[in-house]
Amino acid sequence: MDNQKPRVGFVFYGALVILLIMAIVGVAIPQSFFNASSVVRSFVSTHFGWYYLLIVSACVLLCIYFIFSRYGNIRLGRPEDLPEYSYPTWFAMLFSSGMGVGLVFWSGAETVSHYATSAPEADAGTEQALLDSMRYMFLHWGIHPWAIYGITGICFAYFTFRRGAPGMVSAMLSPIMNEKGIGGKIVDIIALITTVSGIATVLGIGVTQVSGGMSYLFNTPNNYTMQLIVIVVITAMFLVSAYTGLNKGIKFLSNANIYLTIILFVLMLFVGPTLFSMNLFTNTLGTYLQTLPQMSFRIAPTSENTREWINTWTIFYWAWWISWTPFIGIFIARVSRGRTLKEFTIGVILVPSIVSFVWFSLFGGATLNVQSSGMADIASLAPEEAIFGVFDQYPLSTVMSTIALLLIVSFFITSADSATFVLGMQTSNGSMNPSAVVKFIWGVMLSATAAVLLYSGGINALQNVMIISALPFSIVMILMVYSLFKALREEKDVETKDKSRNADKPDKAS
Repeated sequence: MDNQKPRVGFVFYGALVILLIMAIVGVAIPQSFFNASSVVRSFVSTHFGWYYLLIVSACVLLCIYFIFSRYGNIRLGRPEDLPEYSYPTWFAMLFSSGMGVGLVFWSGAETVSHYATSAPEADAGTEQALLDSMRYMFLHWGIHPWAIYGITGICFAYFTFRRGAPGMVSAMLSPIMNEKGIGGKIVDIIALITTVSGIATVLGIGVTQVSGGMSYLFNTPNNYTMQLIVIVVITAMFLVSAYTGLNKGIKFLSNANIYLTIILFVLMLFVGPTLFSMNLFTNTLGTYLQTLPQMSFRIAPTSENTREWINTWTIFYWAWWISWTPFIGIFIARVSRGRTLKEFTIGVILVPSIVSFVWFSLFGGATLNVQSSGMADIASLAPEEAIFGVFDQYPLSTVMSTIALLLIVSFFITSADSATFVLGMQTSNGSMNPSAVVKFIWGVMLSATAAVLLYSGGINALQNVMIISALPFSIVMILMVYSLFKALREEKDVETKDKSRNADKPDKAS
């Protein structure tokens, strides 16, 4: 634990005041808060949906460029730095940091929705809708989100470890602006509010699934009171973890995440429709690669119904991943120090995407098998109960449901614990050892935000605020990329001049 006096200032208090005002309004007039956020979300999705599609697709293209460009061999750190973690450990950290609770929540809920309730292209309930459901799962959880993480992670790793900049979002813009001025402080406040909104959404989803899972398994009430109890209990747990530091609580829980994930995966592999799932994986991988450009830019300008589906799902996901980038970008940069830009990009894009594809094929395939065969109507269940309804149709259902609940709680705690560290760092002048007091404040703020948003409109309110907050940070992302290219060009120009001088030395000596 770090007992130093918190080194906080305008950014800390500015972001905290804005979030407190939002929380007070959400409690005082919840329905008005929800209605207003819904109107703004609708405006953003309708008028800026094309923008989200373009900026996320641009991240994919930029990652491909970095793999093959002249910058690929630049090390994300000092020239003598070597990677701190082995490949297996590094890949495990990347995957567990970027997905978390969503792995369990959406593997049942999203798959069955795309197939049986609101299909992306074909008529709901048809064979084509079944195939399309998995293809769009791959889109939402594959290359695109990891490209967003990859671009921001490159920016953080390059400026922090190669140029020695503090771990602040504003420091990534040093080549193009005065990061210590008012503009830099505004950028950092935007990043903080975006991060809190994104993490609060995940925490809210985790809370609803814990409550829904307990209701499905033990017939406990599934209401806001139960959700609030879950928030209070788990908040206490992750604050204790944050108090013990990165190398104790969060390290133990991160390892627990991996073990629980593997156990749940292996159980479903043995008791679920494995052949169907693997065939579905193979078929979907082919169609996903074939239709990736079309899905990436699909905006449906002539169909209101299709456009509504895109706003509800694809635009929601792109905003969600953008809102997570300040948090995940810092984390994956920290664990990737010493790797080359090319190595970093390939690792961040390909490995977690493939693991996600296999995971969602297995659990999503089990969900589709239950729904399409008539074993149970998973589509009629609440989204937070869907995966438990799927488990109920296979052997060892109680064991798998219990492990899933433990995994959700473990992911919940590690996400919140890591977020308090990142938020503390961002509000302590980039300190790699933010004080326990600052981390505690941000931990309480995260949980309070999730509680208020659930109170004012449930998951929809969480989604509203997240989509809205992601828009200004997407502009910051564009500035970060511009700043990165400027710094990379300057470095290469200096390197070229140094080589030219060295080549001239023998001639001068002669």
